Amino acid sequence: MYTPKYFQHTDTVAIQDFIREHGFGILISQKDGNLMATHIPLELSEDGNKLTGHISKANPQWKSFTESGEVLVIFNGPHTYISSSWYNHRNVPTWNYMAVHAYGTIRTIEGEALFQSLAHLMNKYERDSMHPVTVESLSAEYITKAMQGVVGFEIVITKLEATHKLSQNRDRESYDNIIHELKKREDADSAQIARAMEKNHNSLFNGKS
Repeated sequence: MYTPKYFQHTDTVAIQDFIREHGFGILISQKDGNLMATHIPLELSEDGNKLTGHISKANPQWKSFTESGEVLVIFNGPHTYISSSWYNHRNVPTWNYMAVHAYGTIRTIEGEALFQSLAHLMNKYERDSMHPVTVESLSAEYITKAMQGVVGFEIVITKLEATHKLSQNRDRESYDNIIHELKKREDADSAQIARAMEKNHNSLFNGKS
């Protein structure tokens, strides 16, 4: 992922937290010279070294999964348009965003490993439901049938790249005005980008006029 130095994000713990918060990713693999991609939820292991997930057995992408082949998973966070009218100088508009690319090797999983992957994923997203559904509450017959219809996989992460493009290359006056203008909007992405910029404010401008 092309990332200018001032937009690079290298805090490993923060990157892992980002993946857990924005766990609906794009899994990209290649077979016979053809790229394949699927939008799916993934679960990051506690140690941050592995991703697990599953796709439908009807999805031919699983046939590209080999331990020797590299795959890429893209996790997108908030993003928003930045008008150059908010700067104190002439320039062009741009886009602020936060994203993580995870590279790794992939292998299929089944049996107990697949069951645990499904259970962890379901428990993660059901925990805030008023009447949460758990794997344990479903019949063994139903679970067995469901597992037969999917292909589970595990990705061992070999490299993480993160971009936080948050106007770090702007002067303080323009930076503050971008935050001010973003807060006027009513969409969630603009609000999240504004909060992220506020969080970075001290590290960028502490002691600077």
